[in-house]
Amino acid sequence: MTAARTRLRIGCAGWSIPAPQRGLFGEGETALERYATLFDAAEINSSFYRPHQAKTYDRWAQAVPRHFQFSVKIPKSISHEARLQGCGELLDQFIGEVEGLGSKLGALLVQLPPSLGFDARVASTFFAMVRRRTSAQIVCEPRHRTWFEANADLALKRYEISRAGADPAITGEAATPGPFGRLRYWRWHGSPRMYYSSYSEDALAALADQVRGQLSKRISAWVIFDNTAHGYATANAARLKTLLSADLKGEP
Repeated sequence: MTAARTRLRIGCAGWSIPAPQRGLFGEGETALERYATLFDAAEINSSFYRPHQAKTYDRWAQAVPRHFQFSVKIPKSISHEARLQGCGELLDQFIGEVEGLGSKLGALLVQLPPSLGFDARVASTFFAMVRRRTSAQIVCEPRHRTWFEANADLALKRYEISRAGADPAITGEAATPGPFGRLRYWRWHGSPRMYYSSYSEDALAALADQVRGQLSKRISAWVIFDNTAHGYATANAARLKTLLSADLKGEP
């Protein structure tokens, strides 16, 4: 496993394998095992809707190779219902569950509701609370414009919280991962129709250039495709992996 390989991870939200792409994957007893023959990362979104036991996370960790890592989306009970406030017990429960992944826990994803603007006190209290509970990398995907202003940048930088680069993006700044933390994380949801649209060759080539720019700074990068409704995430992720094959091999 080269240093470049471990700095760059490409994968999908979930590990479903659409029929048209089955030929890209190797053999395995489960969908996750087959998925892990091609990709080295997956984003667990189901945790947003319902809890999983630590033994479930452990089973997933045991199903993938040693170098594979997961990112896990925090529950909506924390981000959307509690809106980051008064959620210490919920966070303790969640952290206790995801610890079942062991060394294969790569990052925790905090996706915020579009209605949640930046509040310095709330954000600082929440991120400090998370930092006290885990050493995992933290990625935040804000969806309100106030999170792309200077005060929000300061809070993210202080707590080493990576800001996801999302597509579609609500502002120009939102398209590119924020320069905070140890990780650059792209979440591509499908465009023009979220979750349904596939990405063009030109769009994927442009994304590959963005990723190379971060790797040249010796920054770790994840790219996750979330356009899973018609199965395009798998094809787009596989194509991006091909475009970045030299970087994945550690070649110049």
